[in-house]
Amino acid sequence: MSAITDRRGLLLVNLGTPDAPTTVAVRRYLREFLSDPRVIDIDPLARTALLNFAILPFRPKKSAAAYREVWSPTRGSPLLYHSQDLTQAVRGELGDGWAVELGMRYGEPPMGPALRRLQEAGATNLYVLPLYPQYATSSTGSSLSNVYDVAGAMAVPPPITTLPAFYDAPGFIGAAAGVAADALADTEPPDHVLFSFHGLPERQVKATDLGSGRCRFSQDCCAAITEENRFCYRAQSYATARAMAAQLGLEEGGWSVSFQSRLGRTPWIQPYTDEVVPALAKRGVKRLAVACPSFVADCLETLEEIGIRAREDFLEAGGEALKLIPCVNADPRWARAVADMARAAAGEPDQRSPS
Repeated sequence: MSAITDRRGLLLVNLGTPDAPTTVAVRRYLREFLSDPRVIDIDPLARTALLNFAILPFRPKKSAAAYREVWSPTRGSPLLYHSQDLTQAVRGELGDGWAVELGMRYGEPPMGPALRRLQEAGATNLYVLPLYPQYATSSTGSSLSNVYDVAGAMAVPPPITTLPAFYDAPGFIGAAAGVAADALADTEPPDHVLFSFHGLPERQVKATDLGSGRCRFSQDCCAAITEENRFCYRAQSYATARAMAAQLGLEEGGWSVSFQSRLGRTPWIQPYTDEVVPALAKRGVKRLAVACPSFVADCLETLEEIGIRAREDFLEAGGEALKLIPCVNADPRWARAVADMARAAAGEPDQRSPS
């Protein structure tokens, strides 16, 4: 039986994960991830030395222990199974006219087989959605570069349309705020809500300043999206936080923004989550809720870094409770939003029946 023809193909792209919470598997993953010149964007010889003499001999063991804290005994990596669940949910939303696959920038499942499956399913036009709400060259840029390289090596490269960053897209904001509202409904109201985004080295943010040269990392320069900062990761992060805070009805002063996961001694964008969390407790915040809207799937950085380590820091500094708000994961509202973004990119009307 021949494959259905003239379907559209949607490739969902996420960053990747080790295939096991072991030192060997984590070292293999980190070697691939941190060898990417878009991730550690320094001189190649310096990057090789940093990786082989400062990172890989020590970090894999520590990271493997952290992965074991969040690894599911039945499903494995949270980032992977949440991404797989989303892929399945989006298939259901889009129906037979679309083929939907998941590809990871690093690790499994890789881009090549995902692209081949889309072609084998009869997809003649390919739409790519990097699952990173805010644009960064180390995530979105690297993933798209990988997609283009793999597609270009195919016997018949498919036409590709890339969906843009969705940091302020109504579907994403609505889903993220809805998940947050649900999570907060079953607990005491927090004294403060912190929006913690993955951090980036300052130099990577400055590289997206296309012409003005005025990137200064102050709060007022990220207070609105303008022609000058429209590709700025930090500005997009603040835009996401403002939109979610508005939908959640948070008052001015009742929420703030920080950036997590910094690595090394080079300056990263501030304020830093690991400094903000204990400072809030010392300021008198007793109940803190933390959302991580630079991630669409819960992973090591949300479940372990915030849900375990940041909670311990908050309690040690005098806080009483830290509530980790889940990511959108495969929430039906998010699956519908992804399907709607794909349809819009393809020029299709929304065919869902009004509720």
